[in-house]
Amino acid sequence: MNGDDPIVAQPSRRDARRAEEAARGRRAAAPVPPVAPVAKATAAASAAPAFARVTTASRGTRRAGPMRVLATVLVVPAIVGTVALPAYAFAPGNEGFGGATAFRDAVTGAQELDVSALASNAPLSSDAYTVTTKAEIDRLAEEAEAASWASNINRGGAYYTPAQQAPGDDYPWWNETPDDYGGGLSPLRYYFRECVDFVAWRLNRDAGVTSAPWKWDWANLASGSAWAWADEWVRHGWATSNTPIVGSVAWFPYNHVAYVQSVNSDGTVTIEEYNQNSDHSYHVRTIPAGSALFLYPPA
Repeated sequence: MNGDDPIVAQPSRRDARRAEEAARGRRAAAPVPPVAPVAKATAAASAAPAFARVTTASRGTRRAGPMRVLATVLVVPAIVGTVALPAYAFAPGNEGFGGATAFRDAVTGAQELDVSALASNAPLSSDAYTVTTKAEIDRLAEEAEAASWASNINRGGAYYTPAQQAPGDDYPWWNETPDDYGGGLSPLRYYFRECVDFVAWRLNRDAGVTSAPWKWDWANLASGSAWAWADEWVRHGWATSNTPIVGSVAWFPYNHVAYVQSVNSDGTVTIEEYNQNSDHSYHVRTIPAGSALFLYPPA
């Protein structure tokens, strides 16, 4: 040592150890402040290259404001929906999703209409267009069908014409077209092959008349409705009875007349007739005497 240096007192080893322990206690007791994210980001940015720091800073300046968020929520689903929309939804003639028919059916089914009672009195025409009722349509259809039917069957050899005259049938117009198929009136002025025309022929035959001029026809015998014949007999003053005789007219209240061929011993009556079952044909059958009223031949 030089004589000019001051003398410095050195701390003892024990004092140095105490000072070090006290310093450690202070450091342990003091709280460590958290590192802020900004500080970390700043530190990271400071360590990054210059061009990276510039890019990061420029991106950081764009902040997602409320209006930008709202626009994103509205625009993005619209874009997705437009892209996903089926092409057929806008095809010509198609009225939206599911087809127009299903939509109209659904709407129609959900409606409840309250129609006024005055609607029944509404006129059946509008703007010069006449509304045809169902009854008129049915009538026109029946007329057209009847005309077509008559034009097809009203010719020789058709099924309604008998192949030959039946045994015992002397009616001269047995193969004429009946009224049901467009036929007309016989010379006796009843429709061909009806029950009344056949009986009128038999009454003329029994009177000895088989051609014009006829003794009996529609004008002086009875009407074209067999149901009225009983009243016509009474009006003329001709006899009627429950007792049958040959040559009399068997009258039935269900609008039918026949000619009495024979009266049998067993109480039955054999009759000849036309169109008894609406087939415009000749038939012979036997009936109980009490099943008809008998109109005696006119004088």
